[in-house]
Amino acid sequence: MRNDRENLIVKLTFDLALEVVAFSEKIRADNRFEMASQIFRCGTSIGANIREAQNAESKRDFVHKFKISAKEADELKYWLEICRSSEFYPNPIESLMKNLNSVTLIVSKIISTSKKS
Repeated sequence: MRNDRENLIVKLTFDLALEVVAFSEKIRADNRFEMASQIFRCGTSIGANIREAQNAESKRDFVHKFKISAKEADELKYWLEICRSSEFYPNPIESLMKNLNSVTLIVSKIISTSKKS
Protein backbone atom coordinates (compact mmCIF):
# COMPACT_ATOMS: atom_id res chain seq x y z
CA MET A 1 0.00 0.00 0.00
CA ARG A 2 3.06 2.27 0.13
CA ASN A 3 2.87 5.42 -1.95
CA ASP A 4 5.85 7.78 -1.73
CA ARG A 5 4.15 10.94 -2.95
CA GLU A 6 3.43 13.64 -0.37
CA ASN A 7 0.62 12.63 1.94
CA LEU A 8 -1.42 15.31 3.70
CA ILE A 9 -2.31 13.30 6.82
CA VAL A 10 1.31 12.14 7.27
CA LYS A 11 2.46 15.77 7.10
CA LEU A 12 -0.29 17.04 9.42
CA THR A 13 0.39 14.41 12.05
CA PHE A 14 4.13 15.05 11.88
CA ASP A 15 3.54 18.78 12.39
CA LEU A 16 1.13 17.99 15.23
CA ALA A 17 3.78 15.80 16.86
CA LEU A 18 6.24 18.70 16.75
CA GLU A 19 3.69 20.92 18.53
CA VAL A 20 3.09 18.17 21.09
CA VAL A 21 6.81 17.83 21.74
CA ALA A 22 7.11 21.58 22.34
CA PHE A 23 4.09 21.63 24.68
CA SER A 24 5.22 18.57 26.62
CA GLU A 25 8.66 20.15 27.08
CA LYS A 26 6.96 23.27 28.46
CA ILE A 27 5.16 21.09 31.02
CA ARG A 28 8.33 19.12 31.74
CA ALA A 29 10.14 22.40 32.49
CA ASP A 30 7.62 22.91 35.32
CA ASN A 31 8.60 19.48 36.73
CA ARG A 32 5.26 17.95 35.73
CA PHE A 33 6.87 14.83 34.32
CA GLU A 34 3.89 12.46 34.42
CA MET A 35 1.59 14.75 32.46
CA ALA A 36 4.39 15.64 30.03
CA SER A 37 5.02 11.95 29.38
CA GLN A 38 1.32 11.18 28.83
CA ILE A 39 0.97 14.04 26.35
CA PHE A 40 4.23 13.18 24.60
CA ARG A 41 3.41 9.48 24.19
CA CYS A 42 -0.11 9.76 22.83
CA GLY A 43 0.61 12.91 20.80
CA THR A 44 3.56 11.42 18.94
CA SER A 45 1.87 8.02 18.58
CA ILE A 46 -0.80 9.49 16.30
CA GLY A 47 1.64 10.19 13.49
CA ALA A 48 3.70 7.08 14.14
CA ASN A 49 0.65 4.88 13.56
CA ILE A 50 -0.37 6.87 10.47
CA ARG A 51 3.16 6.42 9.12
CA GLU A 52 3.01 2.71 9.91
CA ALA A 53 -0.32 2.47 8.07
CA GLN A 54 1.47 3.60 4.90
CA ASN A 55 3.10 0.17 4.87
CA ALA A 56 0.00 -1.80 5.80
CA GLU A 57 -0.18 -5.40 4.71
CA SER A 58 -3.89 -5.16 3.90
CA LYS A 59 -6.78 -2.73 3.92
CA ARG A 60 -7.85 -4.22 7.25
CA ASP A 61 -4.39 -3.54 8.70
CA PHE A 62 -4.51 0.01 7.27
CA VAL A 63 -7.85 0.73 8.95
CA HIS A 64 -6.63 -0.82 12.20
CA LYS A 65 -3.61 1.52 12.33
CA PHE A 66 -5.85 4.50 11.66
CA LYS A 67 -8.21 3.41 14.43
CA ILE A 68 -5.28 3.30 16.85
CA SER A 69 -4.38 6.84 15.73
CA ALA A 70 -7.97 7.95 16.37
CA LYS A 71 -7.82 6.53 19.89
CA GLU A 72 -4.50 8.25 20.56
CA ALA A 73 -5.92 11.55 19.27
CA ASP A 74 -8.88 11.19 21.61
CA GLU A 75 -6.53 10.51 24.52
CA LEU A 76 -4.42 13.56 23.63
CA LYS A 77 -7.56 15.69 23.60
CA TYR A 78 -8.42 14.40 27.08
CA TRP A 79 -5.00 15.33 28.52
CA LEU A 80 -5.06 18.75 26.85
CA GLU A 81 -8.54 19.42 28.28
CA ILE A 82 -7.20 18.56 31.74
CA CYS A 83 -4.38 21.06 31.21
CA ARG A 84 -6.86 23.67 30.03
CA SER A 85 -9.16 23.11 33.04
CA SER A 86 -6.51 22.80 35.75
CA GLU A 87 -4.81 25.70 37.44
CA PHE A 88 -1.64 23.60 37.81
CA TYR A 89 -0.83 23.22 34.11
CA PRO A 90 -0.29 25.69 31.29
CA ASN A 91 -3.03 26.07 28.73
CA PRO A 92 -2.29 24.42 25.41
CA ILE A 93 -1.92 26.95 22.62
CA GLU A 94 -5.00 27.30 20.44
CA SER A 95 -3.22 26.10 17.30
CA LEU A 96 -2.45 22.77 19.00
CA MET A 97 -6.13 22.22 19.79
CA LYS A 98 -7.17 23.36 16.31
CA ASN A 99 -4.63 21.10 14.57
CA LEU A 100 -5.64 18.15 16.74
CA ASN A 101 -9.27 18.71 15.78
CA SER A 102 -8.36 18.84 12.07
CA VAL A 103 -6.33 15.63 12.32
CA THR A 104 -9.17 13.90 14.19
CA LEU A 105 -11.69 14.82 11.51
CA ILE A 106 -9.43 13.69 8.67
CA VAL A 107 -8.54 10.41 10.38
CA SER A 108 -12.23 9.68 11.00
CA LYS A 109 -13.04 10.38 7.35
CA ILE A 110 -10.22 8.15 6.12
CA ILE A 111 -11.45 5.33 8.37
CA SER A 112 -15.05 5.60 7.18
CA THR A 113 -14.05 5.89 3.51
CA SER A 114 -11.64 2.96 3.74
CA LYS A 115 -14.27 0.75 5.35
CA LYS A 116 -16.75 1.46 2.52
CA SER A 117 -14.47 0.61 -0.38
